[in-house]
Amino acid sequence: MKVENKVELFLDSGAFSAWTQKVEIDIQSYIQFIKENIDCISVYANLDVIGDVEKTWENQMIMEEAGLSPIPVFHAYFEDPEWLKRYMDRGYEYIALGGMAGGAITVQALRPVLDRLWRQHLSDADGLPLCKVHGFGLTSLPLMLRYPWYSVDSTSWVITGRMGGIFMPRWYQGKWVYDDASWKISVSNRSPDKKEAGQHIETLSPGRKEIVLRYIEEKGYRLGKSEFKKVDQSHVLQENERWAEKKPSNKYDKRELEIITEPGISNKYQLRDEMNIIYFLDLEKSMPEWPWAFKVKETQHGFKF
Repeated sequence: MKVENKVELFLDSGAFSAWTQKVEIDIQSYIQFIKENIDCISVYANLDVIGDVEKTWENQMIMEEAGLSPIPVFHAYFEDPEWLKRYMDRGYEYIALGGMAGGAITVQALRPVLDRLWRQHLSDADGLPLCKVHGFGLTSLPLMLRYPWYSVDSTSWVITGRMGGIFMPRWYQGKWVYDDASWKISVSNRSPDKKEAGQHIETLSPGRKEIVLRYIEEKGYRLGKSEFKKVDQSHVLQENERWAEKKPSNKYDKRELEIITEPGISNKYQLRDEMNIIYFLDLEKSMPEWPWAFKVKETQHGFKF
């Protein structure tokens, strides 16, 4: 692989996707891929095995014996913290916490687990991180802001964009606020959310809609406009056209066509992707400079933060 403009790439082994699809990744193939593309990869994670902490450790050793330096991966929610301690004792400067993705684990369930890991293993007496920590699949803004992560990753930005939505900060006392729950607004003109009051930009109150449009404009984008009409299935798509529904089973039925009269985030998922990237870059800028302290106080009934 050759790239003209060098960027920093964090390579995930794909273990979570493989696990959900019940397929296995060959570690030697993964090692070979890294070696062949090492000039394009800044950081790469160990090939973790979900549900088998010993195999994950074994893969770490195999990759290191092959001359690589992968980031160790510890599954925070369901693995014994002694394994995290083992990684810490070996002096790794960068460690990843996985096992946090998916809807089965709630923020409420994950927070006390992460509190204990950060308090007991990942930070010093002053709450400062002992190493760089990456959070795999971390989509919760409260959890992002609660701990001094060095880096996190999530696919929520692209999934939200493809599903017709954008992330944006809250508007409070005349400024955009990023240290509060993000606002996710549906903007696609083909979204079923248009039928639900308060779920789509077109069904917001006038005041809220004005705030959303202000944010879109400030970021250099526009909402966009489209027209819809029914045409014969034999219609040949033009450059500014696309089908707005699946092909009818009856070949004589007409099919709905979308005609993009003004490109914007309502009719271009690529533009929604761009806006979501900008949101997370602005969120990053609003956070304190790393490293910062995770503060915890022990009380009679547990821990107060």
